Amino acid sequence: MENKNDIVKRTLHTAGQLFVRESAPGAAKGRKICGYAIMFNVPSVILGATDRSEEREVITPSAVTKEFLDGCDIIMTMYHDRQKVLARSNKGKGTLSYRVDSKGVYFEFEAANTANGNEALELIKRGDITGCSFVFTTYYNDPEFVERREKKTNGYTEVTYYVKRMTNIYDFTVTTKPAYPDTSVEAREAQQRKAREIREIRERIGYYEKQAKARPTKAEAIAETRAKIRECETLLK
Repeated sequence: MENKNDIVKRTLHTAGQLFVRESAPGAAKGRKICGYAIMFNVPSVILGATDRSEEREVITPSAVTKEFLDGCDIIMTMYHDRQKVLARSNKGKGTLSYRVDSKGVYFEFEAANTANGNEALELIKRGDITGCSFVFTTYYNDPEFVERREKKTNGYTEVTYYVKRMTNIYDFTVTTKPAYPDTSVEAREAQQRKAREIREIRERIGYYEKQAKARPTKAEAIAETRAKIRECETLLK
């Protein structure tokens, strides 16, 4: 049985919200990396799915405030590798700055002239790194911290977990593969299409299995039906 007093550590990702701020004409090349580490009220990609349900996550504005962040020791890293430090804010002070607005949590830091700083700067400029992630903890099974909502449509259930409060944030990170593309409508639609395709294939398998049972004496028909079932199962992989 799930215990609401259990603290759960989670990682969420934000895509397409990372850039290098351009310097003024005639000035030295800009080294300030900026972006959004957290986006409010935007559904994640599908975190888990079956042929009849899917699960997503949403960070609400109440989950993260400036006062809350000022109480955390947040390290800006590359790929969640705490050996690849880019900046840091310890109790609101340090080389990592941030603000909380209606959109989410915006951050800035000056890339240090180090191997990690130069690598991050170059990869972000080139567009190889496009997103951010953050690691947080919360009482995931306590409805005061995370609220579970369901929406049912034609036998299909959409479950959304609304994170309302957190207990800590450990790091922000720049990443090549954000799994939380909250700014990408195309990505969400692709996930939904995939879920529909899986349901349709499973329905076809069920239909072919019924056909095989209905024709127990027709070996050729049964072999053909089983071949179709294997073909459908291949599409599920």
